[in-house]
Amino acid sequence: MIPINKPQIDDDERQEILKVLDDGILTSASYSGGKRVQEFEGLLADFLHVKHAIAVNSGTAALHASILAAGIKEDDEVLIPSFTFVATANSVACTGAKPVFVDIEKDTYCMNPQDLQRKITDKTKAIIPVHLYGHPAKMDEILEIANKKSLMVIEDACQSLGSTLDGKQTGSIGQMGCFSMYASKVLTSGEGGAITTNSDEFAHKLRMIRNHGMVDGYDTQIVGFNMRLPEIPAAIAKTQMKKIQSMLDKRATNAKKLGKFLGDNISDKKIVLPHENQRTKYNWYLYTVAFNETRDKVKKFLNDNGIGATIYYDPPVHQTPYYSKFHTGELEITEWASKSVLSLPVHPSITEIELDMMATSVEKAIRS
Repeated sequence: MIPINKPQIDDDERQEILKVLDDGILTSASYSGGKRVQEFEGLLADFLHVKHAIAVNSGTAALHASILAAGIKEDDEVLIPSFTFVATANSVACTGAKPVFVDIEKDTYCMNPQDLQRKITDKTKAIIPVHLYGHPAKMDEILEIANKKSLMVIEDACQSLGSTLDGKQTGSIGQMGCFSMYASKVLTSGEGGAITTNSDEFAHKLRMIRNHGMVDGYDTQIVGFNMRLPEIPAAIAKTQMKKIQSMLDKRATNAKKLGKFLGDNISDKKIVLPHENQRTKYNWYLYTVAFNETRDKVKKFLNDNGIGATIYYDPPVHQTPYYSKFHTGELEITEWASKSVLSLPVHPSITEIELDMMATSVEKAIRS
């Protein structure tokens, strides 16, 4: 089976893990974090061209900490897409705030600025656009709306490390950006996350929040949690940062080849392929295509033939049992996407022969 994603782990990561074990310091409860945590944060901040990167133990923790740092509280409203992993909504709900679901655009699967504008109320305090599948959301339009209404913008960049909009890295455009290092991500530490910001104030709050609100010993100053990233995953993440560009380049090469194979073999009326434009560059976390009515048939055919094609976000968040109680209004494109999209693997371990076989299998499935 060709997996939908595969961690790029080699001897460099193994050696770094052994160094942590030899040192015998597996974590740190200090305000600044452990040695490897700090090294990873520096590498990430440099790569993204931001002032601060604060490592935490998951992408969900990154979102939760950012929402707390932004001062979001009970009965506030936060605008998010429904076509995303539920962590985006859970991070809002666990603060007592209400997630308000915004529809997406068909070409990017990201937040629709026009629907965003319609959903703003007097209770709205923040917007969390999601750069889904590594596709950058229309941050210029979202920020223009947010600035007019004095709203906070927290980027959910958990899937988009390395994606850019107008040359700017996703996660560096809003007030804060949130990343995940889950096992399937472009850069992984197994579990882990990070928040990026250019604000000294937010960075200080975030470092307290990840460590029970403490700065120096038992001096809790704000409400916080144990969101610390241990040293072993930090060592893995640090090592991954040193080869992030080569991994991104390989994904881009694979995506280009797969797109050519699919475009040469299949009519565009039967499949919708992802496309970058002059303003955007994808990290190709996933290669997500859309079908009219054949999605489930294609997925089964591919899976039966050893290709880990995967459906993400069916049902979308607003149709899950818990969140269905929230009034959402019409989310037409969200519901279309949940029944139409299929993600294909383009991770660095895939060969050109496998990409060709994948495209041929999609063609066979459509014709069958």
